[in-house]
Amino acid sequence: MFNRNRCLRRVAAIASISSLVTGCGVLASDSPEDEGPIVVGTTSSPSTLDPAASWDSSWELFRNIYQTLLSYPIGATTPQPDAAEKCEFSDTSNQVFRCELREGLTFSDGGRLDAKAVKHSIDRIRQINVNGGPAGLLGSLERVQAPNEREVVFYLNKPDTTFPFVLATPAMSIVDPDSYPAGSLREEKSVVGSGPYTLQSYEEGEEARLVRNDNYKGYADRKNNAVTIRYYQDSGEMVGALRDKRIDLTYRGLAAGDIVKLQGRTSKEEEIQLIEGSGTDINYLVFNPKDPWAGKKAVRQAIAQLVDRAAIAHKVYKDTVDPLYSMVPKGLTGHTTGFFDDFGEPDADKAREILRDAGITERVPLTLWYTSDRYGSETALEFKELERQLEASELFDVTLKSRPWKTYVEGYQKGEYPVFGRGWFPDFPDADNFIAPFVGEQNALGTPYEAKKIVNDLLPSSRRESDRGNVVKQFEEAQQILVNDARLLPLWQGRQYVAASREISGAERALDPSTIMMLWQLSRKTSW
Repeated sequence: MFNRNRCLRRVAAIASISSLVTGCGVLASDSPEDEGPIVVGTTSSPSTLDPAASWDSSWELFRNIYQTLLSYPIGATTPQPDAAEKCEFSDTSNQVFRCELREGLTFSDGGRLDAKAVKHSIDRIRQINVNGGPAGLLGSLERVQAPNEREVVFYLNKPDTTFPFVLATPAMSIVDPDSYPAGSLREEKSVVGSGPYTLQSYEEGEEARLVRNDNYKGYADRKNNAVTIRYYQDSGEMVGALRDKRIDLTYRGLAAGDIVKLQGRTSKEEEIQLIEGSGTDINYLVFNPKDPWAGKKAVRQAIAQLVDRAAIAHKVYKDTVDPLYSMVPKGLTGHTTGFFDDFGEPDADKAREILRDAGITERVPLTLWYTSDRYGSETALEFKELERQLEASELFDVTLKSRPWKTYVEGYQKGEYPVFGRGWFPDFPDADNFIAPFVGEQNALGTPYEAKKIVNDLLPSSRRESDRGNVVKQFEEAQQILVNDARLLPLWQGRQYVAASREISGAERALDPSTIMMLWQLSRKTSW
C-alpha cells in the first residue's frame, strides 16, 4: 500500500514492565464477560466531544467511541483499514487516495454509515475551520468525492505520503450527518459514532461511561464490555483512588513523585504494577511574535541560551523525562540536537551578549503562561524553575500566570500570551508531525508562523517520499530553521507510565503508535 516501515520505530511500543508485584502466573480472560466496567483514571479530560473542534488530547476519548477509515491494530506502525475495507494511493504521484468501506456499517444509533457520511465528516472540519483545530491537518486535501455508497476518493493538491496517517487520527472521526451539522459544532453532551464503544453518559471534567457498541464493525477485538473514565485534577488524588481500588488503572498525568514512589514499592506493600514505555510526547515553549519582547529574536535566543533542561528533568520531574534539544523527539527518523549544538550548556554571559548585540541592556519583562489542569501537577513547578533560571541571570523579570485548559486555549488562540507552554502528543509517529502542525498561517497553536522554506519546500519535498528513511535531510534542515528562529523552544521528552491493579491485563498492549490508549485491550485476569 505505502511504505513507511523503513527506519521508523514503533515509538509507542512498551519498552519494559516494572511490576511491583510478584507471584504465580496469571491468565487473562478470553471473554469480555467481567464483574463490571474497568475504571480508568486520567488527568487529561476532553475539551470537546466534536471531532471537528479538537486537535488535542480529546482524541483519547474519540479513539474509543468514534471510528476512522484507518487506524492501528496491535503491532502496526502504519495505518491499517478500520471503517475501510481497503485504502491505497491509486496514482503514481501520491495525489489520489481511494478507500472502500466495509459493508453494512452503521452508527451507534442504527443510522447508515456510507461514503457520503465520510465526505460530510471531512468536509465539515474544513468548513467549520476552528482556530487551532484539525483543519490544519488537511492542508494537502483539495476535495473529497463519494462516487458510490462504499467508495471515498481524496484528491490532494500536492503529493503527500503522510495523508493516510492523517486519516488515521481521531480528528478524522466519522460522524452522522443527521446529528452533526455541516456548518456548526454539535453542542449536545452526547455522541453518535461507530467506534468500539458508545458513550453512555458524560459529565464534563468528571466521568465518561463507555459501553460496548453492538453495531461496531472494525478491527478492535474488545476484551471487556464497558469502561468508565474518571477525570482527576491531581495525580496524588488519582493514585490514591488506585490504591483504594476505586479505579483499576491510571493513564496520563502521573506525577513524577508518584512514579518514583510506585517504582519503590514492593509486592508486600501494594498490589500495583507499573508499566513503563518509551514515549514521543514533548513539552515546549511558544513565543508570540506580536509581543513587544517575545517578538524579538534576540530575547528568544537569550532564553534558549539560559534554559537548563537537565535541571528541569532532574529537579522537577525526578528523571522521569529526558531533556530535549529539537522539536523532533528521540526515536524518530530526523531527530537532531540542534539547540544544544548551537547554544551548548546554559550560560548567562552568552545570553547577555546576545541581548547587548541587539541593543537590549535593560532587564526584559516577560510573562510566562501555563495551563493549571492539563499536563500534570508538575507544570506549576516547571514554570517556577524556568522563572528561577531566567531571573538568576539578572537579564529577565518574569511573571507567571496560569488558567484552566479551556480558557487557556482561548487565550493563546487570541494571541494574549507573550510566552506559553504546550505539550504535544503525536498525531502519528513521523517527524512531519512534530514540525508541520506548528508552522504556517493556520497551525495547532493558533499563532501564525510563516516559515516559508519549511512550508513551501521542505515539507512538500519530504511528503513525496514514501520511504521515510529517505527524508532525513529535509527534516534536519527544517529543524535548523526552527533553531535559528527560536519561535518554539523544546524542553523535554516524556516516557509513558501506566499504573494498574495487578488484576488488570492488557495495559502493555493498549497504546497505539501515537500513545493513545485503546481501552478495548484491557481485561480482568481470571485466575492466579
